[in-house]
Amino acid sequence: MLFVIAAYCPPEVREQLRTSLRDVLGIEGVVLGQVEQVYAGSERGSGVWGVLGALLTLVSATALSRVLQRLCERAWHLPHTPARTAVWRWFLWLLVWSAALVFQGVLRNGLGTGVWLGFPLQVAAATGLWWWTQHLLLAGRVGWLPLFPGALLTGAGTSMFAATSSLWMPGTLRRSVDQFGLLGSVFTLLSWLILFCTTVVAGIAIGYLVTLERSVGQRLGLPVPTGDDDAQSPPAGP
Repeated sequence: MLFVIAAYCPPEVREQLRTSLRDVLGIEGVVLGQVEQVYAGSERGSGVWGVLGALLTLVSATALSRVLQRLCERAWHLPHTPARTAVWRWFLWLLVWSAALVFQGVLRNGLGTGVWLGFPLQVAAATGLWWWTQHLLLAGRVGWLPLFPGALLTGAGTSMFAATSSLWMPGTLRRSVDQFGLLGSVFTLLSWLILFCTTVVAGIAIGYLVTLERSVGQRLGLPVPTGDDDAQSPPAGP
């Protein structure tokens, strides 16, 4: 998806995405040089990829949104949504999150004011996106209010993880590249993604458990479970 953006989007968008990747992951040195080489491309990129290659990449990238859908459904003990109902949601999720990734660097810098405003903006934006993500991929089967605790936990968790990544990722990337060459950067980035996704899984799963607490349910205006059977059913909410 990132290569497709580099091939088809205007130079301003490529520059924003390059800045976001550098700031969030702390990319520097040889790895940064590779990223610069990809995103400094000219119009030749469109010819290399072609429309068919871009479409195949987009379809392949829906694997992430499909996995997220199954995660949300399992967390909320809901049956799987049929593909004919969910397919457009997979593509919409990808498009919205790709756009959000482009502007991560701007948010991280607090719209030019600094980190003191940047981090709260990141948490607010991430919470809103994960709130919308759950509602979208669950096909509206769970109301907005019950999804908020999970969105808040996931948004805060991923924002903190991204904020601290710049402290350890540069050194880890540098050691990996020194030991394994550019292939080492792949190992490191995969490890980063695993940790990031673990944070997402924990946030959504714990968010579901939080909604089952009586005090939280009452504050959200949700029906309070009266027995063990009710406690296993996801609260619909408003």
